[in-house]
Amino acid sequence: MPNCLTFKKSNCKNCYKCIRHCPVKAIRFSGNQAHIIEDECILCGQCFVVCPQDAKQIVDEIEKVKVLMQSGDPVIVSLAPSFIANYDDVGIESMRRALKKLGFYDVEETAIGATIVKNEYERILREEDRDIIITSCCHSVNLLIQKYFPRALEYLADVVSPMMAHCMDIKKRYPNAKTVFIGPCVAKKDEANRSGGAVDAVLTFEDLTRWLKSEFITLEHTMDSDEDTCDNTRARFFPTTGGVLKTMAQEISGYTYLAFDGVENCMAALKDIEAGRVHKCFIEMSACAGSCMGGPVMEKYHRSDMVSDYLTIAHYAGKKDFEVDQPKPMELKKQFQYLEHGAPMPAEYEIASVLRQMGKTTKAQMLDCGSCGYNTCREKAIAVCQGKAEIGMCLPFLKDKAENFSDTIVKHSPDGLIVLNESLEVQQINAAAREIMNIRSASDILGDQVIRILDPTVFLNVLNTGRSIRNERVYLAEYRRYVEQTIVHDLDSRLLICIMRDVTEAELDRKKKEQINRHTVEVANKVVDKQMRIVQEIASLLGETAAETKIALTKLKESITDE
Repeated sequence: MPNCLTFKKSNCKNCYKCIRHCPVKAIRFSGNQAHIIEDECILCGQCFVVCPQDAKQIVDEIEKVKVLMQSGDPVIVSLAPSFIANYDDVGIESMRRALKKLGFYDVEETAIGATIVKNEYERILREEDRDIIITSCCHSVNLLIQKYFPRALEYLADVVSPMMAHCMDIKKRYPNAKTVFIGPCVAKKDEANRSGGAVDAVLTFEDLTRWLKSEFITLEHTMDSDEDTCDNTRARFFPTTGGVLKTMAQEISGYTYLAFDGVENCMAALKDIEAGRVHKCFIEMSACAGSCMGGPVMEKYHRSDMVSDYLTIAHYAGKKDFEVDQPKPMELKKQFQYLEHGAPMPAEYEIASVLRQMGKTTKAQMLDCGSCGYNTCREKAIAVCQGKAEIGMCLPFLKDKAENFSDTIVKHSPDGLIVLNESLEVQQINAAAREIMNIRSASDILGDQVIRILDPTVFLNVLNTGRSIRNERVYLAEYRRYVEQTIVHDLDSRLLICIMRDVTEAELDRKKKEQINRHTVEVANKVVDKQMRIVQEIASLLGETAAETKIALTKLKESITDE
């Protein structure tokens, strides 16, 4: 399958919204990036619709159409009947005038092809004895049956879609013409690639709007005036839920006529069909809720206007069929084959191993919350085994893992930790903090005001000023403890975090050393004083002895001199 729908890698934010809304889970995640699994995708376009980052891209064929125009052959548009809901108050004649300015040869309504297809459905009901007939107008439904409900393939009408029927009709009338379908559908791009040349290119309404703007062409807000022509347009109902049935006679007795829209509803009906619980039914199926008028590329501002869009289409539709040259049945035949897809189912021990890694070892742990995008934990485990999902996509698992890791750090931290909300109520307290403040159990204080255990002034200052306190040494007199505390206000979580390091022993050691030092200094001073006194006494004694000696020697000298 050509890659009609892709992801912008830079825009994927791992929100898993696309996988949650993908009805067949045809998206895999690798390296924190979503990837479409082409052989499993049914091109319903739901991932494109719901992506909050606009990370999905639809292949743009505007340049391809411009090349077709340069060939010289007439390029004719098959315009989906839902255009009237996408472009407010713009009739087919206004669309024709605008598109001719772009270079198209002519514009016709795909509803012409819808009339051809409807006629063929009625013929099958009249002439062929079939148990169940499922309409084949919606390519996404066709892919759904071909890939996921092969036992229902025999009931899929072997008839081309209105797009193909119309483009084939155009090429019959204009043998050298090129055809371009314009509509609200992603899947039509893939159908065109498989059409064998019946459809040369496909544009979406968003493509057309962007092209018109680039050429400064404004659509005229005028409706069609030819009442006779407008009345022969009943097939314009086709893009609504049950639109095929509205155009059909439904005169064949013994059949029940049903319409289902939305992939989930179609899947439920197909399960009943495969189970043999449905018989003698003509079933219209559309992948989009609201059918084609709810298509993924109806421009985004229309997606919530289902009622008004339906009324617009109903008012624009006529009461009679288009006048068509009905082809022979064989010309409208289309065979649908089973399309193999998907990875093999893993063994039970592989599934169990992944469940264990996800922390799902008991029934109570199987939350089946769907946050990863899969309906059950088992489906998610199977996807992991098949390489489509990652274990980290399980948000409860990641939350528990993060909390356990955080709790382990907090629980075993040697520092006291107290967490308060902005009302100064204790939200968390670890064992180290409880030991500092002699608190027996965390439940004794959790939810209470911090004033029960600490002076709230410092917390109020941090809360009011926005200035954190770091490594401030304080004495908690009531607990006879010295702590170095850091208090931070986390604006994101709106919490006050207080970290206390018990420095009581260090502080007591410091004071003890200071006391020892003071005592040592006092002793040293006393020793110095005593030594000074001794020195002075010695000096005094030495001074007396020296004087006596001097006197004796003087007398000796004098006696010697006299002699």
